[in-house]
Amino acid sequence: MLTKRITLAVLLAAALALPASLLAQPPDGGRPQGARPGMRGPGGMPQGAANFFASEPMAKTDAEKKAMPVLQAMVREGRGYQSVPMEDGRFLRLLAEAVNAQTVVEIGTSQGFSSIWFCIALRQTGGKLTTYEIDEGRWNLAKENFKKAGVDDLVDPVLGDAHEEVAKFEGEIDILFLDADKDGYIDYLNKLLPKVKPGGLVVAHNITPQQADPRYLEAITKDENLETLLVSLQASGISVSLKKR
Repeated sequence: MLTKRITLAVLLAAALALPASLLAQPPDGGRPQGARPGMRGPGGMPQGAANFFASEPMAKTDAEKKAMPVLQAMVREGRGYQSVPMEDGRFLRLLAEAVNAQTVVEIGTSQGFSSIWFCIALRQTGGKLTTYEIDEGRWNLAKENFKKAGVDDLVDPVLGDAHEEVAKFEGEIDILFLDADKDGYIDYLNKLLPKVKPGGLVVAHNITPQQADPRYLEAITKDENLETLLVSLQASGISVSLKKR
């Protein structure tokens, strides 16, 4: 059942990542010849679907209503700090809810964008997030954003070099999310995979031909205890590895 829920989550996220060009309306605003009203073509996608896929997520819960304006402001302002794209954040939230995550560990807080997405899920599941950041400026900014988004009670933001700090982490992990130094992914995996519980996930960002560390790719694809697939959201590349036992 758990594997089925994870697969469903991945498929949904892949659908959300469809290129806008595939969902565009005909250039002249009309419909293809022979199509029924409201359809792109015989058996095609409803014309309103493009708006659905292009739109920002709707805030439904109180937690979402408080966090969403903060996330949108972070996208607008940027401040020069790298964050995952909005669609990737939605995917992370979906994964966390799909596995009913109680403990999420994130390597690479930055300004806290992906952290807040995780926390939207954790508010529903009753879980907590531990996130590591090496830069004090980003760490302080992330803490401000956590407070604005109303999720500071769900986060333990750790300042320091995660290569050293993760050794202090105690407990089992439902989701391990890597979004820091790419050549350090293999070290984080080696140190934290034993703490990922069976049925837990290892999720890594920027798994692209240009950025991925071959050592990490080999580790997550050749380990018989891991089932890995790649999801290309916004062309940023996310690997999802299920720990089987």
